[in-house]
Amino acid sequence: MVNLGIDETYAVERMRTLILHPEFPGEAYVWKMGDSIISTGRDLIFCQADTGTYEIQLEIIDQQNPVTHSFKVVVWEEQVAYSPYISKVLEYNPAPGQFVNKLPLYEEGDTYETMRQKAEEAIIGTNRGTISLGAWGGYVTFAFDHSVVNLPGKRDFVVHGNAFQSASHAAGGSSEPGIVMVSIDRNQNGLPDDPFYQLRGSEYDNPQTTHHYSITYNKASGDIPWSDNQGNTGAVYKNTFHSQPYFPQWLTDTTLTFYGSCLPDNAEDLSGNGSYYLLHFYGDGYVDCNPNDGLPTDTTQLCAMDIAWATDENGVAVNLPCIDFVRVYTGVNQECGWLGETSTEISLARDLHIEE
Repeated sequence: MVNLGIDETYAVERMRTLILHPEFPGEAYVWKMGDSIISTGRDLIFCQADTGTYEIQLEIIDQQNPVTHSFKVVVWEEQVAYSPYISKVLEYNPAPGQFVNKLPLYEEGDTYETMRQKAEEAIIGTNRGTISLGAWGGYVTFAFDHSVVNLPGKRDFVVHGNAFQSASHAAGGSSEPGIVMVSIDRNQNGLPDDPFYQLRGSEYDNPQTTHHYSITYNKASGDIPWSDNQGNTGAVYKNTFHSQPYFPQWLTDTTLTFYGSCLPDNAEDLSGNGSYYLLHFYGDGYVDCNPNDGLPTDTTQLCAMDIAWATDENGVAVNLPCIDFVRVYTGVNQECGWLGETSTEISLARDLHIEE
C-alpha cells in the first residue's frame, strides 16, 4: 500500500485541511466514512470541527486493478486556541473610489505591501476598523488561523460592513453589496492561488446580474474613466467631499482591470433630482448589503455566509468541506449623484464555529 500513497493512520488538528491523493489510477473513486459517502473525487479533502478518530475507506473502482483501502484519521484539539477573527489580509486591491487612499490612509512612500499591512491592521482580530474596496471589482482577500469548516445546515462565517437602514424606509438605506468568494488551499502553500468559488447570493440568478463581467479603470488625477466588456463607458466621479486622488496611489500601473459578476443597480433616486438616493437591501449572500444585526456571533443575520452556497464559474454547485481563504469584492457598478460611487466597506469577519 506504500505505492497507493495513502497511509494507515493520519493525525491532524481539528479545523485543519488534510488533502489525500491516491497514486493508483481508476475509473471512479469512492471515499466513505461509516456508511456515508464523503467524496467521489480522486482527492479527499478532509477537515473536521470535532476531535476523535475517524475511520475512512477508499474504494478505487477499476476493472483491471480494483483497490479497497481502510485507514483512520486522528483529529486532536489545537495546542493554541484558534481565534474566530481574521488573522491575515493576503491581498488588498481596491478599485478607484472616494474612500480609496483614505481607508486605509495612503502616505507618501507607501507600497503595495505597506498598504496591505494597513488593511490588515484595520480589520484583523477585533480591531473593527474599516477598509474601502472602491468601485466595482475592488477586492480584499483574507484568512483565519485555521480552516473554516462547512457544517451542514449552518451559516459558517460572517462579514460585517457599514450598511444601515433608512429611518423612513425599511427596504433600504445605505447598502453597498459586496460579492463573496471562497477557496481551499489545495496546494498547501498558504497563498490564495487556487480556484475561488462565488457564494450564490440572492441575486445570482437575477436576469439583470451580469456574469463573466470585466471592467478597466484608467488612471487620472480627476474623474477616473472606465470601460467594460459590455461596451459601456463611464467614470468614477470626484465629489466635493473627498478631494484626494481616487486611483490607488501606491500602484505604478496606469490601468486596473477586474473580473467577476456585476449585480443589478440597487439605488433609487427618490427625490427625482439627485438629492436623495435610497440603496435597496438585497437578501442573503452579500457583504455591506444589510445592517450588522446583533453581535458577530449571530448566525441568523443576513451578512452570515454558508459555504454550501459555493458555485463555480459556470453556476454549478461545488461541495467544499472547508475553506482557507475568503475574497470580497464590490459587486455593483453604479454612481449615486452626490453620494458618489457604490463601494463595499469591510470592518470585521468571524468564524461562527469558534467561540471566544
